[in-house]
Amino acid sequence: MKDESIKKVLLLGSGALKIGEAGEFDYSGSQALKALREEGVSTVLINPNIATVQTSEGVADQIYYLPVQPYFVERVIQKERPDGILLAFGGQTALNCGVELDRLGILEKYNVKVLGTPVKAIMNTEDRELFVQQLDEIDVKTIKSEACETTEQARKAAATLGYPVIIRAAYALGGLGSGFADNEEELNKLCEKAFSFSPQVLVEKSLKGWKEIEYEVVRDQYDNCITVCNMENFDPLGIHTGESIVIAPSQTLTNSEYHKLRKLAIKIVRHIGIVGECNVQYAFDPKSEDYRVIEVNARLSRSSALASKATGYPLAFVAAKLGMGYGLFELKNSVTKTTSAFFEPALDYVVCKIPRWDLSKFRGVDKELGSSMKSVGEVMAIGRNFEEAIQKGLRMIGQGMHGFVENKELEIDDIGAALREPTDKRIFVISKAMHKGYTIDQIHDLTKIDHWFLHKLKHIIDVDEQLKTCNINTLDKDLLRTAKIYGFTDFQIARAVGWKTKLATCTRLFW
Repeated sequence: MKDESIKKVLLLGSGALKIGEAGEFDYSGSQALKALREEGVSTVLINPNIATVQTSEGVADQIYYLPVQPYFVERVIQKERPDGILLAFGGQTALNCGVELDRLGILEKYNVKVLGTPVKAIMNTEDRELFVQQLDEIDVKTIKSEACETTEQARKAAATLGYPVIIRAAYALGGLGSGFADNEEELNKLCEKAFSFSPQVLVEKSLKGWKEIEYEVVRDQYDNCITVCNMENFDPLGIHTGESIVIAPSQTLTNSEYHKLRKLAIKIVRHIGIVGECNVQYAFDPKSEDYRVIEVNARLSRSSALASKATGYPLAFVAAKLGMGYGLFELKNSVTKTTSAFFEPALDYVVCKIPRWDLSKFRGVDKELGSSMKSVGEVMAIGRNFEEAIQKGLRMIGQGMHGFVENKELEIDDIGAALREPTDKRIFVISKAMHKGYTIDQIHDLTKIDHWFLHKLKHIIDVDEQLKTCNINTLDKDLLRTAKIYGFTDFQIARAVGWKTKLATCTRLFW
């Protein structure tokens, strides 16, 4: 039941305008504020970013345009005297600030209750060494790793684990300061960078080439738990989720694999003691059912906004209510208005998220993608099949493309090298390679992208090749219908059949 002693709540917002903050968490913060308003709770928001929905008039009762840092938050607490504080809705910045407020004794001093996931549970997910210990207690596999506080320790750890390794900074947002090292020289450079962001780095054995799978999990204080959405990265492990095309629900897992990972996610979330929403990220071996847990985010993430919109389950809204003391069985899904919040969504469609970059605007920027996030936004496309969803998404990312095929010709000197190096244009390099006769196995060997995805992309190429054998007079109704089902626009069809009109409305010729 709702905690009636909570009359005023402080929400730490989404932070300044930069990658890993701002817009990514505006959705979750504004949903949480709506949920609190519905409960008649007075809300106080700290967020320096005026270009957000949550700082709009009427969303929060009181707004402070201040940095999300302990010094400023303490001043607001001193003035407003909130009964509770929400830490999980402003991304990594808010989470780090909340942990620091607890460490400094500020929350205890002003008798402010942390709503939702306790700070101890947050620290158990954020501190890499504690996280591994927690999961060892329940026999859940993590990536073999060592937490280090100096570059010298990192060198020794890498020598023990064996190269290649991945360096991760603790308490960092958007994979900041992380990357892969194939030798000691690369490790030294990465450590120098990582230690400028964080006092601790984790040196992990690299599992490049494994699949990356993610589950969004919700738990209430009564230990009721559901998985709302599972997602799969198009790119294999080694590329930050924010940089990768993501498919929901996962397409390449067997029923046994899906339920194995779902069961593990619930086991982990219950053991750590999450109250509200979190996501569990896995590395999954495509050749066996072996897995490793990469991390657990004890907060709403960038993926949570995607999962909410993809499934119609308002994760942030529900998480805020759970933080107020409700159980899942007491809440209705505010989107469907009929199903309970204790009901796992089932999808009969495919959702495809594609990141959006602005790398071409800056000179000298390294276009290779890795474990640190560079994307400035993302688009979400919905279709009845993967082909339709990916074609829709590629049209929307603002790179002047019309879909997977029938785009302006890319000039690439070495297709093999371009496939091997993940960049913001690699999906279009795959299209070019397939047109040039590269087989699915050849592309898989170079990219490690799952065969299932490559077969689906090849299907788009096959339909395109069929269209190219026709002209506007010989194009038959069945082929046109097939093209439309798999995401082809009138423009793409017109270009494929050689019709020169700028915007052809060839569909009308048949209906």
